[in-house]
Amino acid sequence: MTAELLDGERLSARIKMELADRVARLVAAGRPVGLGTVLVGDDGPSAKYVAMKHADCEEIGIISYSERLSADATQAQVEAVIDRFNADRDVQSVLVQLPLPDGINEEEILLRVDPAKDVDGLHPTNLGRLVMGAPGPLPCTPAGIVELLSAHHVPVEGKHVVIIGRGLTIGRPLSLLLAMRRPGCNAAVTVVHTGVEDMAALTRTADVIVACAGVAGLVRADMVKPGAAVVGAGTSWSGKRLMSDLADDVAEVAGWITPRIGGVGPMTRAMLLRNAVLAAEKVR
Repeated sequence: MTAELLDGERLSARIKMELADRVARLVAAGRPVGLGTVLVGDDGPSAKYVAMKHADCEEIGIISYSERLSADATQAQVEAVIDRFNADRDVQSVLVQLPLPDGINEEEILLRVDPAKDVDGLHPTNLGRLVMGAPGPLPCTPAGIVELLSAHHVPVEGKHVVIIGRGLTIGRPLSLLLAMRRPGCNAAVTVVHTGVEDMAALTRTADVIVACAGVAGLVRADMVKPGAAVVGAGTSWSGKRLMSDLADDVAEVAGWITPRIGGVGPMTRAMLLRNAVLAAEKVR
């Protein structure tokens, strides 16, 4: 069996075209869209990721407001930047790039962001809205995974989904989202982690597997039911090579699979752009 690729690059390009039209309409109405980013320290991957987000914004017409602070910035200095973005009407959404340097309380920083400007959808207020099924910005990677499966016509409703990983950014919110009675979701969801005994016994029963543990090659072909959809949402580094949670041989068994590069990553960035546009559309 040769798995069909879940192509996030192609889908994200379509989404960005649609978002560019919405941004253009806002600009024509005198309501430009602005995203403020906060980068603290000298973490190379973080700096590269923020640069990619700024490039995405420029592509669809969003104005980027960038603040980069040194690694020795104080808690008060970081909070002051967030407070300024919160008060700025030209900035309708705010992104604080993680991880933050030692000595900065990440929880307090993230709580400082105005929930209405929370472009990541991870503020406790917005996570609470997700739990309730109320409208609000969705966490970007979970929303991107749902879009990716739906666009490739992967059956999810009424199916069994196993999520490997229980982190705040992917596993936990994705389990909530996929269990909801909404298009492309409404699944029976099992959440496991790397400490679960005989994980393969559970994954072999899954119609969809989402691996977001950040362990290279964690999911092997012998853990996958033939024809299942397998999403590699966790990554790690081997030297300078970005590694997937999926072993190479999974493609020989799966019906659908994400590529090592160009699957979930582009969809996460596309959903961030969507949240930014939605935030701007709500401002009157």
